[in-house]
Amino acid sequence: MKYPIGIQSFETLRQGGYVYVDKTDLIYKLAEGHVYFLARPRRFGKSLLVSTLKAYFEGRKDLFEGLKMMELEHEWTKYPVLTFDFNGLIDKDKNPLRSYLFSQVEAAERKYDITPEHTDDLGLRFRRLLPAIHEKTGQKVVVLVDEYDKPLLDLVETGNPDDEKLLAYNRELLKGFFSIFKATDDHLRFVLLTGITKFSQVSMFSGFNQPDDISLDKRFDTLLGITEEELYTIFEDPISEMAEELGTSVEDVKEQLKHRYDGYHFSKRMKDVYNPFSIINAFSKLDMKDYWFASGTPSYMIRLLSKCQEDVMTFTGRYYDEQTFVDYKADTEMPLPMFFQSGYLTIKDVDRRFNTYLLDYPNNEVKQGMVTLLANTYLQSKQDTPSWVNEMIYALEDANLDQVRRLFTSFLAETPYSMRPKKDQKARELYFHYTFYLLMRLISCYTIYTEKQLSEGRADCIVETGGYVFIFEFKLDGTADEALQQIHDRGYAKAYEASTAPIYIIGASFSSKTGTIEDWKTIELSNQ
Repeated sequence: MKYPIGIQSFETLRQGGYVYVDKTDLIYKLAEGHVYFLARPRRFGKSLLVSTLKAYFEGRKDLFEGLKMMELEHEWTKYPVLTFDFNGLIDKDKNPLRSYLFSQVEAAERKYDITPEHTDDLGLRFRRLLPAIHEKTGQKVVVLVDEYDKPLLDLVETGNPDDEKLLAYNRELLKGFFSIFKATDDHLRFVLLTGITKFSQVSMFSGFNQPDDISLDKRFDTLLGITEEELYTIFEDPISEMAEELGTSVEDVKEQLKHRYDGYHFSKRMKDVYNPFSIINAFSKLDMKDYWFASGTPSYMIRLLSKCQEDVMTFTGRYYDEQTFVDYKADTEMPLPMFFQSGYLTIKDVDRRFNTYLLDYPNNEVKQGMVTLLANTYLQSKQDTPSWVNEMIYALEDANLDQVRRLFTSFLAETPYSMRPKKDQKARELYFHYTFYLLMRLISCYTIYTEKQLSEGRADCIVETGGYVFIFEFKLDGTADEALQQIHDRGYAKAYEASTAPIYIIGASFSSKTGTIEDWKTIELSNQ
């Protein structure tokens, strides 16, 4: 089986004999509409979708042989298609977006032998182009725009005044350019804009006849990505090959794939979608790694995280109104929409009484990658985080609590002094609590509860390894004895009285002066 890694051309994929998850029945349904907007995370197949639509509207029947489309389409009308791919902007001009748009308009004028307008008004030129193509060909025009928001995301929160000016200019340029769709609606057969985000400030979505936003539409929630049914049928042989390679069962491979790459939901019906980029890479290499996350965190995410003052970990596991995470505002005041739209969070439940959505990490690949990214960005420690996690796992497996203390102390000692709040007591407490929370979330192979609600209070952290139970309580500028006393007084260990696993309680104190653990005591409780 040939895997289309890095291939975004439908023609290349089909002619090259690469595996293709047939979505053409959904594409046919999509093509029945008029104007759409679709947001999906990076590397989820948006560019391939645009390429497939281009081939369909150009009447490339030969490329669809053997696909569902052949049972649905009988006319194969050839339409003029204009494509705009903002992925490929080259920063060689003062304004690459304007230069690119002009070049695409000029290319269309040449292709359809249309006398160009002698004007620098891009909007006017595009406005006259569409009816001219309609008249020349006798068919309405199809316009496909891939990654419309890239000229905006590249400039978000860079701290460069020139970038801020260019960002504002690009917003207005896109607004003016796409507002042409409203004036030329009679000459348009189909329009699709894809991207990662829906920028509320651009206002381009009110510039023409209100595109149908299908980003959370149950009709098209599986248009991109791989469903479980598709995975188990199309990739049956690779799953068996992977099981043999890893020396395990087919069912175990399926379970690992699900935990690592599944979990995306793009509508209220909660249809599971697997990350396509990670899946095809895993089968190509017969190995499960964090392919999507390892392919690179977008620079705009790094910039937002570095400037965000919010405890972003608290965004997970909470219910939100849809508008809270759908419309993106390009600043650090509320990064939740960017986390969701970029694929770092997804819908995990819907409360239909209040029409609210539970957001959380889609799968282990994203959770582990995101927590590591947050730890590195937020704490800026010089520690090798993956090695630190492995050593911590070994220490917990052996109940080596002296080593656990050394590992926490060394990590915190490598965190720059400048990262720690200096004045406000509450801010200092939040910093150390958040630090510990991040570090514990890095250890994803165990059951770990932070701020676990118990009958008489909230325990800072409880770790269940299968062999042991560890109950942690931390104090800022206090003592380990005070922390242990709180565990006793509030009965944090009562919930584990029936457990056969050894139970350890750990009291520790952080020092706001040194930035690391100052006092540490442990007690093994009898569970007989």
